[in-house]
Amino acid sequence: MIRTGIFGGSFNPIHNGHISLARQLKQREGLDEVWLMVSPQNPLKASSTDLLSDEARMEMARKALEGVEGIIACDYEMHLPKPSYTWNTLQALSRDYPEREFVLMIGGDNWQLFDKWYRAADIKTNYQIVVYTRTPGDEGFIDISSTEIRQRIREHRSIRRLVPPVVADIIKEKGYYA
Repeated sequence: MIRTGIFGGSFNPIHNGHISLARQLKQREGLDEVWLMVSPQNPLKASSTDLLSDEARMEMARKALEGVEGIIACDYEMHLPKPSYTWNTLQALSRDYPEREFVLMIGGDNWQLFDKWYRAADIKTNYQIVVYTRTPGDEGFIDISSTEIRQRIREHRSIRRLVPPVVADIIKEKGYYA
């Protein structure tokens, strides 16, 4: 079995914290790969948010992960029926990739709400779950947020140390988040 971590998020934009965390968890949990599962835009929220299109976020994630061994940008969930519940995604992945064992990677903030998730008990029963920290002061905490990056862009402040250079270039070239 190929042990594959599923690290979901909007990645709006992908940043160095995401990549560092994926690397750390891959090593710590003995995973063969980590798939950064870029979640699809909620059509009901499309007009009221600064969430970039699915294609724009995928492009940045793919470019950011070029040459990063074992960490892969994945658009799988974008091709599933909406809304995309984690249980449905994991079931579809298990069906389509029977040679893989999927491990769900979620932040501590989401873990606190996990019992409210659709089919949470089934997820716990059928999949390993790795909880990572999202609290300042906790071991492994990486103090970068996509929200902060978007704010810095609006304020014309540098994001160079927060995102891979290729992502900074794409954001500047295409005028994202300005």
